[in-house]
Amino acid sequence: MPAQTAAPPAGTHSAEEILLAFASAVRAAGVKVTADRARSFVEAAARLDVGRRQDVFWAGRATLCAAPEELAAYQRTFEAWFAPEHAAATARDTAATTVTEASLEDGAGSSDGTGEEARALASRRELLRHRDVATLDADGTALLRQLFAGLAVRLPTRPGRRRKLNPHGQVDRVRTLRDQLRRGGEPGPLRRARAPRRLRRVVWLVDVSGSMAPYADSLLRLAHRVVSAAPHEVEVFTLGTRLTRVTGALRLPDPDDALAVAGRTVPDWSGGTRLGEVLRAFNDRWGQRAVARGAVVVIASDGWERGDPALLGRQVERLHHVARRVIWSNPHRGKDGYRPVQQGIMAVLPHVDHFVDGHSLKSFEELLGVVSNA
Repeated sequence: MPAQTAAPPAGTHSAEEILLAFASAVRAAGVKVTADRARSFVEAAARLDVGRRQDVFWAGRATLCAAPEELAAYQRTFEAWFAPEHAAATARDTAATTVTEASLEDGAGSSDGTGEEARALASRRELLRHRDVATLDADGTALLRQLFAGLAVRLPTRPGRRRKLNPHGQVDRVRTLRDQLRRGGEPGPLRRARAPRRLRRVVWLVDVSGSMAPYADSLLRLAHRVVSAAPHEVEVFTLGTRLTRVTGALRLPDPDDALAVAGRTVPDWSGGTRLGEVLRAFNDRWGQRAVARGAVVVIASDGWERGDPALLGRQVERLHHVARRVIWSNPHRGKDGYRPVQQGIMAVLPHVDHFVDGHSLKSFEELLGVVSNA
């Protein structure tokens, strides 16, 4: 949890300081605000009336946001920062206002007795969505575990094999012809049918080796959330020095109990990793003729391979031939400066359909969206 900065004395904030602090708040809420955009925001607000709330709002909206999905976060941050009751405390009269760093505490904010203090830039839950789960303290981890229950899970579907009568379906020629034969060849109404949608199987392969230890707990909790949505259509395995099926453990309703049982089931937790050999075992026993055929396969791993990367690439290619989609979730992909230069990742990238982030609650939500549309 970042430490809060000390509040400066009252009356020391210029208009530019307040606007730049607001730009930092927007960045903390998830909007990709660069230094150039922040400077453009200050210049745009200076050309308008800084004392008018609407002018500041539209100046920031036009300069700080670059995509439609960023508008909601910007709106929430602006309403929290420039609340109507504090509108008079803008830089025009340089009223005393202290600004604190965004904290993970709900409604964070304190007063030093010398002036009003702005409320927290975003709630603890909103900030937590963007935090790397490996960097959370005990309180943040506890709250993260609660937030998993609110994740929306929608599994992919496939058309059923048997079509049922449906007035909005396609013309069923066989049923229509049979009806005409029963009537002695007399024409009659067309019979229509449609194949109902059924859930498609999802297979979750979670790397629990030493390099993935900071993320293994969260990834298994995410898998438990998916298993809870469809217990008989989801299979979960752990990857390490050996392959372990933990689906039965994750079918327990309580996530803490489920992970405790899974932890006792997995013999190589936080051990080494031989992804190529373990995936070969999965393909031989479960993949070619069993659960992976026609399924959406999610592999959550950093791709750190101690064995032969070429073997890993061949096994992912085998999996790609039988699965509906292969999705690789890497916890390091969402970090600044990441490049897929590991030999294991380079070997598998040609054979995966989606290469996504996997380090935060927000990236888990996006991963679930990719799975549901697969």
